[in-house]
Amino acid sequence: MEQPFRLLLIEDDPAVGKSLRTGLEQEGYQVAWKETGAEGIDHARRRNPHLIILDVRLPDLTGFDVCRQLRQSGLRQPILMLTARSEEVDKVLGLEMGADDYVTKPFGLRELISRIRAQLRRAYGELAATGADVLYAGDLVIDRTQVQVRRGERIIDLTPTEFRLLDYLARHPGQALSRAQILDAVWGYETDVESEQAVSVYIRRLREKVELDPSHPTLILTVLGVGYKLTG
Repeated sequence: MEQPFRLLLIEDDPAVGKSLRTGLEQEGYQVAWKETGAEGIDHARRRNPHLIILDVRLPDLTGFDVCRQLRQSGLRQPILMLTARSEEVDKVLGLEMGADDYVTKPFGLRELISRIRAQLRRAYGELAATGADVLYAGDLVIDRTQVQVRRGERIIDLTPTEFRLLDYLARHPGQALSRAQILDAVWGYETDVESEQAVSVYIRRLREKVELDPSHPTLILTVLGVGYKLTG
């Protein structure tokens, strides 16, 4: 029998936490619920869940701090942030810290499940589904079977979303891709201002990891008035 995906829910509101855990378990997920950031970080490091659902407001740490610490620990699984804030700057900050997606409260369970399924599918089921098994960009080797990027013998640690973004750019070498095209291919969202800002955040994060000098990129170039392209 196939094992269920293990989810970690970090949420301090008992009513919200209980409701989400019950709803997600009814969908077949295995859910661990922690009410503080410290407990969530400890559980994630010990149990390595497939996906983390993280509330921004926690009693001990902010969700941004938790997200940053998880990424600094080397955890690469998708992180979906729950926020009651609608300001673009807060969503961008979450992405800067390493989150893969966000849902603004109040939200419906079906919307959350849809976002979870999309992240799990992209992280574990679709990364190497089509095209060549290995792609090249400059001195980077993009191994789509292993979901791994290397420069020489060094493995570059990317989150699933960062890998999808680099993979998409590498499958269209030299082509100027708009932010809307990138959103549709990598996230599957309808374009809006906040989502386009998310693309810029992820491009910046990706450059910091794959460029030899992120302040003067030579691989991922900005195409003014259009978007971005990957050089060969």
